[in-house]
Amino acid sequence: MHNLTIVLPPDPVLFEFATAFSIFAIGAKDHYAVRACHHGSGPVSVHGAMSLAVEDGLAAVETADTVIVPGLMADLDQPLPEVLLRSLRRAHARGCRMASICTGSFVLAAAGLLNGRRATTHWKNVDKMRALFPRVRIDPEVLYVDDGEILTAAGVTAGIDLCLHMVRSDLGQALANDIARHMVFGPHRGGEYAQYIECPLGPARSRSLEATRRWVLERLNQPISVSRMADHACLSVRAFARRFHDETGSAPHRWLVAQRLRLARQLLEESNLLIDEVARRCGFGSTLSFRDHFKRQLQTTPSDYRLMFRAHREASLLPSAA
Repeated sequence: MHNLTIVLPPDPVLFEFATAFSIFAIGAKDHYAVRACHHGSGPVSVHGAMSLAVEDGLAAVETADTVIVPGLMADLDQPLPEVLLRSLRRAHARGCRMASICTGSFVLAAAGLLNGRRATTHWKNVDKMRALFPRVRIDPEVLYVDDGEILTAAGVTAGIDLCLHMVRSDLGQALANDIARHMVFGPHRGGEYAQYIECPLGPARSRSLEATRRWVLERLNQPISVSRMADHACLSVRAFARRFHDETGSAPHRWLVAQRLRLARQLLEESNLLIDEVARRCGFGSTLSFRDHFKRQLQTTPSDYRLMFRAHREASLLPSAA
């Protein structure tokens, strides 16, 4: 079992705590041993409206493989408890994976863990982050940032995207998809999607490009260009690209590659198809192109990815120790 600890900051955001708990402790309960803890004693006050009976103290961080810090409603200018920051530093120093949701990034930053790193937070708090922690390379445009050993998500529902991404990275596409369906959550959104999208209302923007995106997803095995997508939407390439970015926060070609890779991961996990056949079914022009895209995005090769998830499956079938 992977030991995962949710560390509640002062005055935590209840939705973000519930997000992490629901995905890891309920949706993936056979794979993660989940604990919640905080730096104090007694119940945790949630925005003055209720209390959470969290029994574990920061000792729960010492045995964690992953630590998640939800956002906090407290004044972001106020200093955080040093005992909390020391605990997070020790966990990171011994190789624990660290993650934050929304303003939880301020806790990681206060511990010095984001210095020199690319990270994100809720778009409303970007200026505050820059002022308080100028050494953080803040990216206000994305839903989440996976920097390997440290991950950060933008506000509220972006925490769902990040947690599903972590499940997908740990245990594969199929389980992440099952959890998303159970939560009645929408299709997979990669970290590159924008967290804040200006989409003015009016006749010129009233028709969604959702039908074109569905049309593309049904034809991922075919060579599809942005021009062909624009033709399906009955728009010029320039107008289509602008509208597409307004709706998704992503450029059309970047979105298309992400969907091809999503399908590739699923085929690698669930089938014994040869790598060449996976590349063909996902619409990559060649196996070499497929490998290049896969390694650039996932920092591993398709073959190694498949071996890793076969090992995960075999390990999950082993009887637990008495």
